[in-house]
Amino acid sequence: MAASKVLSGARVVLPTGIVPEGRVAVTGTRIAERADEGAETVDVTGHWLVPGFVDLHNHGGGGASFAGTAEEALTVVRAHRLHGTTTVVASTVTDDLDVLARQAGLLAELAEQGDIAGIHFEGPFISPCRKGAHSESLLRDPDPAQVRKLIEAARGRAKMVTLATELPGGVDSVRLLAEHGVIAAIGHTDATYEQTVAAIDAGATVATHLFNAMPQLGHRAPGPVAALLEDERVTVELINDGTHLHPASLQLAFHHAGAGRVAFITDAMDAAGSGDGRYLLGPLEVEVTEGVARLVEGGSIAGSTLTLDRAFRRAVTLDGLPVEDVVAALSVNPAKLLGVYDRVGSLEPGKDADLVLLDEEFGLKGVMRRGEWVVDPQLG
Repeated sequence: MAASKVLSGARVVLPTGIVPEGRVAVTGTRIAERADEGAETVDVTGHWLVPGFVDLHNHGGGGASFAGTAEEALTVVRAHRLHGTTTVVASTVTDDLDVLARQAGLLAELAEQGDIAGIHFEGPFISPCRKGAHSESLLRDPDPAQVRKLIEAARGRAKMVTLATELPGGVDSVRLLAEHGVIAAIGHTDATYEQTVAAIDAGATVATHLFNAMPQLGHRAPGPVAALLEDERVTVELINDGTHLHPASLQLAFHHAGAGRVAFITDAMDAAGSGDGRYLLGPLEVEVTEGVARLVEGGSIAGSTLTLDRAFRRAVTLDGLPVEDVVAALSVNPAKLLGVYDRVGSLEPGKDADLVLLDEEFGLKGVMRRGEWVVDPQLG
């Protein structure tokens, strides 16, 4: 069991606000109301303490992906933990349904063990004209029977399915997912504004990487972006890596959706935390140059090499967002969406001791998961 400890002196970001010289007590694997007698005191004056990050949408990292073996999946998990992501949903890439069902079974075991928070199916139920880095030959309409097959293969661990809801069967599949307690996400879509509204009314609650792989906002054809931003029922995913979104688009999303409806994601692929070079994303070859991943054939952006500590730092230092809003987007909102806010997403007594230590410039200096240091505090 993890030893008891007290982290003292940092600016602690709580749901109620920022405590300038706060204390966080940890007993075993959880945050405690007060410190145990004899607990180790760690002086973290001059730093920030924020909740561990929660990534809703992540395909890989550390040179591995969630589409491989269990050990490869754990490599991804470990790679992102080093960057503060203490809770991660494993995202798949479009493939044959039988292949995805087998992957779901393997990932379900990791979810049952507590290594991942569940499974996100991105494809194959997406639009060929907005396919991004998905293999067009493997795409299919969202037939509810086939959607059901995938979520059943996940043995109760399916958390989210991304669909182009304008395709035949799309709205019916949204209803099916809602009935099974699985998030229906609108993405890789060519939907109109009206079609998007219909899908939201049927139960869709997430915008998969808003702005990317969907029609852009137009004054006569507002498309899905306007519908997703305006509806209070929808959480919008944003990839804040400086490549996927112009800073003004990020500000637009925060202004219209509000900090309570934004979730920063990585959409990371194998190269996250690994480096430039050639990789595979599903069956497609990807070239990563200066941290930007693009398909070798066609040049489409192919996921990201982002880690959430970089998304945090960029959001505060370059985008000028309040720290509390960034914590909401990285921890609070995704935890609530996944239904795990009772355990993670904020630094409150009784919750898992998942936290990230940042310096004054918001550089990562320590990561704790369930009371154990994943990255030892660097306080020198």
